[in-house]
Amino acid sequence: MREPELRRALGFWAAISIVIGTVIGSGIFRVPSEMVRAVGSPSMVFAVWIFGGILSLFGALTYAELSAMMPEAGGEYVYLNAAYGPFLGFVYGWTQTWVAKSASIAALATLFATYLGDFFPTLNGTLVTVPLPIGPDWKPLDIRWEQIAAIGAILLVSAGNYRGVRLGGNAQIILTALKIAVIGGLIAAAMFSPAANPANLRTATAAVPGGFSGFFKALVAALWAYDGWNNAGMLGSEIERPGRNFPRAVIGGTLAVIAVYLAANLAYFTILDSSQVASSSRVAADMMRRIAGARGGAIVSMAVMISILAALNGSLLSGSRVPFAMARDGYFFRSISRVHPRFRTPSAGIGLLGLCSCLVLLSGHYDELYTLVIFPSWILYALTAAAVIVLRRKFPEAGRPYRVPGYPAIPILFVLVAGLLLYSTLLSSPRESAIGFAVILAGVPFYRYWIGNRPAAPDYRG
Repeated sequence: MREPELRRALGFWAAISIVIGTVIGSGIFRVPSEMVRAVGSPSMVFAVWIFGGILSLFGALTYAELSAMMPEAGGEYVYLNAAYGPFLGFVYGWTQTWVAKSASIAALATLFATYLGDFFPTLNGTLVTVPLPIGPDWKPLDIRWEQIAAIGAILLVSAGNYRGVRLGGNAQIILTALKIAVIGGLIAAAMFSPAANPANLRTATAAVPGGFSGFFKALVAALWAYDGWNNAGMLGSEIERPGRNFPRAVIGGTLAVIAVYLAANLAYFTILDSSQVASSSRVAADMMRRIAGARGGAIVSMAVMISILAALNGSLLSGSRVPFAMARDGYFFRSISRVHPRFRTPSAGIGLLGLCSCLVLLSGHYDELYTLVIFPSWILYALTAAAVIVLRRKFPEAGRPYRVPGYPAIPILFVLVAGLLLYSTLLSSPRESAIGFAVILAGVPFYRYWIGNRPAAPDYRG
């Protein structure tokens, strides 16, 4: 009996919604404060957003060729495997499954529950305390009602994606459209408010790092907010007409995100001056309180929750395909390659990622884990961009429905700037970078075990 396979059921609007909805999460509501503390003025904040957007666009242009050439589940796992062999593909999949994606989902769900607590204050209470040194800062672990609500959000999204990729895709379209409408409303409220003061755009804060170090510190924050433009590629086996829809979704989605981020920052600095933005932990909420009083904070809380829910759905929808792809190729637990016979989804992969995210969430170590893998993750992003050049040479006759414009300049520029970012991160956070490598290297014994099941490499020569 033939085993069930994934179904191509996601059209262009689902694909672009995954890009936009996954990228625009919580970052735009909080990182502008960190950025202005690093560079000091609104003009430099805009410069960093534009530079980070161009860098992300270069990455999107490069990934578009790879996703159109190899429309398979797994995204970077597939591209790295084809270009460099199974080890780097495994390293990417291992990192995404156990640390990067699960920590990201846990952080999103926790922030969702935090804003939900603005409406239900009882969520801030503690349910039970585990008297073991396994919590944040290795203290006793408090299990709070807020964490239970966050787990509920993960399980709800997991259940929706379990029951069909079309259901998950339609949910992503609705949530992303609602997100854009709400953010657009916030921007319009600021721009047409009597409290708007364009002179704020010319203010500056005192005593900031500035220079090269300040710029790259702000860039790291901006790139965190831009992160996720590559997620649609993970759904390669389920996108309709991938040669056409992948490039349009990845490039169009990235451009849309850049426009939203610039407009949102223009709104912030129109209402608040740079010192007020720098001292704010919830810049969007402070902006709306200035415009609409206490109601403004509640409006922003709703906007953030909608935004996070879309990012949560997109992250779980796309991220669950990575362990599925690894298992399909024999580099992970074979049971994770199971496709549900009725819903035609990677049900075991969805369950694994959802469960792992819940465990990371309960531990309280998600921010720490995500920070640890930023450095090695960007190494893999750079290698993936370079894979365009490698695969042009390795498989010159392969079908390429889309080719990156400006080849090889755009992939090379992306790799070079990624190298500068990595150098800056290594200098500023050597300990975290080293621990991140250690987390990844923990997967090597498992790779050595699974390598005995290595299948024949896919042939992309056309």
